[in-house]
Amino acid sequence: MKGLYLVQGLLKMKKWYRGLFILALAMMILILLYSFKGIQPQKHSPKQSAAYIFFNNHSPNDSIKGTTHHVNSSELELKQVPKPTKRAHLVHVEGLDDLYEMKILSKEEMNAVLVWSYLHSLLSRSDALPETVQGVKEASVAWKDLLSTVQKDKESRIRKMNSSDNRSCPFSVTTFGKKVAGNGITLELPCGLVVDSSITLIGMPNGGNSSFEIDLVGQELQEEPIPPIILHYNITIPGENMTEEPYIVQNTWTRDIGWGKEERCPARGSGNTQKVDGLLLCNVQAVGSNNEENVNVSQPTSYITSNISSESAHRTANFPFAEGNPFTATLWVGSEGFHMTVNGRHETSFAYREKLEPWLVSSVKVAGSLSILSVLAKGLPVTEDNDIAVDLEKLKAPSISKKRLVLLIGVFSTGNNFECRMALRRTWMQYEAVRSGEVAVRFFIGLNKNNRVNFELWNEVQAYGDIQLMPFVDYYSLITLKTIAICIMGTKVMPSKYIMKTDDDAFVRIDEVLSSLKEKPSDGLYYGLIASKSSPQRDKDSKWYISEKEWPHDTYPLWAHGPGYVISRDIAKFIVHGHQQRKLQLFKLEDVAVGIWIEQFNNDVKPVRYLNDEKFYNAGCESNYVLAHYQSPRMVLCLWDKLQKEHKPLCCE
Repeated sequence: MKGLYLVQGLLKMKKWYRGLFILALAMMILILLYSFKGIQPQKHSPKQSAAYIFFNNHSPNDSIKGTTHHVNSSELELKQVPKPTKRAHLVHVEGLDDLYEMKILSKEEMNAVLVWSYLHSLLSRSDALPETVQGVKEASVAWKDLLSTVQKDKESRIRKMNSSDNRSCPFSVTTFGKKVAGNGITLELPCGLVVDSSITLIGMPNGGNSSFEIDLVGQELQEEPIPPIILHYNITIPGENMTEEPYIVQNTWTRDIGWGKEERCPARGSGNTQKVDGLLLCNVQAVGSNNEENVNVSQPTSYITSNISSESAHRTANFPFAEGNPFTATLWVGSEGFHMTVNGRHETSFAYREKLEPWLVSSVKVAGSLSILSVLAKGLPVTEDNDIAVDLEKLKAPSISKKRLVLLIGVFSTGNNFECRMALRRTWMQYEAVRSGEVAVRFFIGLNKNNRVNFELWNEVQAYGDIQLMPFVDYYSLITLKTIAICIMGTKVMPSKYIMKTDDDAFVRIDEVLSSLKEKPSDGLYYGLIASKSSPQRDKDSKWYISEKEWPHDTYPLWAHGPGYVISRDIAKFIVHGHQQRKLQLFKLEDVAVGIWIEQFNNDVKPVRYLNDEKFYNAGCESNYVLAHYQSPRMVLCLWDKLQKEHKPLCCE
């Protein structure tokens, strides 16, 4: 009866009021139905997590070293990854279309540029990485020169002639007995410098209040008649006036910026504790406390004068260069910067600056008041003569017959790192899984501004078939593009269940990686040495500087250290598709960028399984390693030898 009265009441209502009432009633019924069905928010919505608790309550010493920690991403504390406020559009980039001029290349030669067609739109983005325009423009010039050289080489081979202009990169070059005058002397470095290269200068300062300088000069290009100075090393030596202080100034110069921030030794003010490759910027024995800081103004003038003279004498006595005294100075290349030792003692260190990496060096120039006995550059990048290599067939990339690989390993390398690549080919790239085609290994290398390096690299490409060239110059700030290229390779060109990224100075135990992956999920996987609660570098002079605009948060999302990590195919596809649609943020720190993209995958697609493995050593080697980083070619060969003979993952240090 109550229902009948309700209907009668509705009929008596005005039409507009009756309609409003019916709508409200329908909404109430829907809410009741949904509550009975128990609809819940999706599990990967942001909330505090097991990962958050794990990383905030566990130090490396709290867990068994070498174990793998599984973190369920559905319980992660997630921050919103900043998405572009406006979707990027495509723009014209000078030289980009010139890179796709490949008429002279054979079908086999085209195998070195398999991902280029997918990268064109990536390089044309209006929000591209800062150095993209320059990297593409310079690459277009380098590519044109390389194709011209390749064509000439083909013609010379037909005539059975060898071009003397394209001889191999030498291990060492030297010059002897010259007195520096005028514009100084220059020693050409045909294929640049690599880690462990060194330049040793034996000489003697020969003038009152003399000074001299050592410059590492970059490649001279047609459009840049004045090449960049990768390192400017200026030494000022006092004469008989002992109140003048000797000093060393280090700096860089580029056409765009001019002189950079000067670094001085002895340093003014408080001592700088920053280290490069574990070495202080200035030798502490040569750095006394600053005069002004040591003088007490309340003390007598005679004491102050005496103190200044004593301090100056102390600095002069410890300064490595002196008028009329012979010296042996060695400038050597580290992983993080340049270092100078004089007469066997470390004196200075200088961190690499952006776009000024050692592979860009084309010559060393010495000028000033100085007599030189000799200049020797050694440990230079060298290539193998592929025509006489006895194990060439064994080192070539095997053919891939399977429809889908288990693992694709993309290796970051630079053009003149010939020895590093050969060391990998002779060691962990000889695992049965690689030779059988279950695992594929490919080097990803940008073009060099030095045509000789590019030509030697091209010969290496044809000899071994395991190199993918990149359509940009190999600047550090552009390596994130290589990561995307690896994902393209593993999803569109050589489909793989898993994709791994590593470096050419890393030793990877592929057998252990495959064994671990058998126990891991085949989707939503992010596996490596996971970093948490790391913060952006806000120092503008740092190589890793990140502005507030690039990353507004105080910390980064979870990310795996760059020397080695593994992602599943679905994540790689998400990365490729996201960049094709220009929905993912480009970020210059490659390993952090992957962490940012994967967090977005976790937010938008499905929960990610973050697996932290402490056996992925990102800075050196420890026994029972899965991956060891910062290994020279000699160390890589040693690690492999120990595995073969002792069947144990022992380090060689």
